[in-house]
Amino acid sequence: MTDATDELDKKRAESNERADEWRAKRDRLNAEARTIADARGAILDAIHEKSAEAQEHRRHRDALNADVREAKRLREEWNRRLQELGEKVQEMKRNRPPPTGAVPVWRLRKELKELEFRHMTTVLTGEQEKRLVEEMKRLEAALREQDTQLRSDPEVGGTLQAFAEARIEAEKHHTAVGQLAEDAQKAHEAMVALYESVDDLRRQAEEIQGKLMEVKSQADEAHRAHIASIEEVRDIEKLLYAARGGRVPSGWAAAEAPREEDVLARLKKGEKVSTEDLLELQKSGRA
Repeated sequence: MTDATDELDKKRAESNERADEWRAKRDRLNAEARTIADARGAILDAIHEKSAEAQEHRRHRDALNADVREAKRLREEWNRRLQELGEKVQEMKRNRPPPTGAVPVWRLRKELKELEFRHMTTVLTGEQEKRLVEEMKRLEAALREQDTQLRSDPEVGGTLQAFAEARIEAEKHHTAVGQLAEDAQKAHEAMVALYESVDDLRRQAEEIQGKLMEVKSQADEAHRAHIASIEEVRDIEKLLYAARGGRVPSGWAAAEAPREEDVLARLKKGEKVSTEDLLELQKSGRA
């Protein structure tokens, strides 16, 4: 009897040791899983933050692109206005007769260009150059005088003022188009960079998720093995109880009783029993 109970005590100790080992492994794996889950959570938080920031850049870019379209529309509008006013000014200049006895503007400009070309391409003596420069100054003064007289006309002066204002507006909207387009491009590039970062983080999250599932699966296996070892210990304790004179429960099946009674009898006599017999007795549920 002593040998049988000693063997059961040994098996119980081994099962207890395995249960402790499986529990320690399970706890270690669960701790590792929590660490991995925390890392995954941090990545998911970063994905959410960067996605929100990217969406903000998208909205900003779209708003800027709308401003670009409006600035282009205004620029074209003022360019058309500038062209119309420029044509009107030229028409006024053509249709306005020069003052009595004055040389027409077109002729003054022609003569001035010819003198400027001669001055740049001809070798002149000092005296010749002096006379040429004086003549150029006279023509320029005549042009300015006629321009002043032309501007003194209220209709012409008003048209020239409107032309100058239209030029300023056209240039303002042209500058706005360039600046807004540049800002929109920067917002677009920032959005793209963030989405690329999000894609990279998602790949990391997927890898970590795979690792997490693997570790959790191992932890579940270790937990099941731990439970199995605990149950094995309890079953061995039942066998020990029976081997030391415990009562046979009434729930035993009649067909199983003879063999189980035989195993118990041999245990009580101190005879050795096989592991198979012990397992059979364990499965029977005797306690």
